[in-house]
Amino acid sequence: MTKKLIIASTSTLHGGDYLSYLLPTLKTHFESCKTLLFIPYARPGGMTHDEYTARVKTTFTLIGIEVRGIHEFENAPEAVKNAEAIFTGGGNTFLLVNQLYENKVMDVLADVVKSGTPYLGSSAGSNIAGISMQTTNDMPVVYPPSFATLGLLPFNLNPHYLDADLQSKHMGETRETRIKEFHAFNAIPVLGLREGSWLEVTGNRIILKGELTARLFRQGMDAEELASETDLSWIKV
Repeated sequence: MTKKLIIASTSTLHGGDYLSYLLPTLKTHFESCKTLLFIPYARPGGMTHDEYTARVKTTFTLIGIEVRGIHEFENAPEAVKNAEAIFTGGGNTFLLVNQLYENKVMDVLADVVKSGTPYLGSSAGSNIAGISMQTTNDMPVVYPPSFATLGLLPFNLNPHYLDADLQSKHMGETRETRIKEFHAFNAIPVLGLREGSWLEVTGNRIILKGELTARLFRQGMDAEELASETDLSWIKV
């Protein structure tokens, strides 16, 4: 089986509905699937797992796919093994990673996706597709046992990537500065994925999609802008 992923910066664009900008792509991505397993672990407070799953159900009904949350199953690893398709939603990456390890899902999730189970990630659910979660923007609200994630991509991601606002009086660190701090100690490349952009992964082929460029950071090198439809398969540690 061939690895098949959609890795999106965000689930919702300004003024749009949940996943609406991705629906045509998702219809094709999940064309052979009737059911989907949703992982709502990233959402901290304010929304229950049931409420988060209900939002996802409403969207996937539009493309004829039935959704169940992983929390509805007694055995989470078995639910992952038996899933036709999997979607991990956004929220806090520290919480998501902690829950994946706590529920013994991290390794089995990596295995089934590498074996061909179609996968969708957005925001935190995209962060975990990389080698580690160390380039997330999220606050460390919990302490996961490891920063290592699924390793489905040969680099790390920074979803919701924002360019510095040259008109702003804010003197704090930019996203670029934070990623350079990461590269002071780590050699893993980092892709800054702007809103409305996503990666389409088929086997070892990784194509940047969406209307905007992405920004690639590599240790000891200048940042590089990559145009939509660029093949990113060449990026390695």
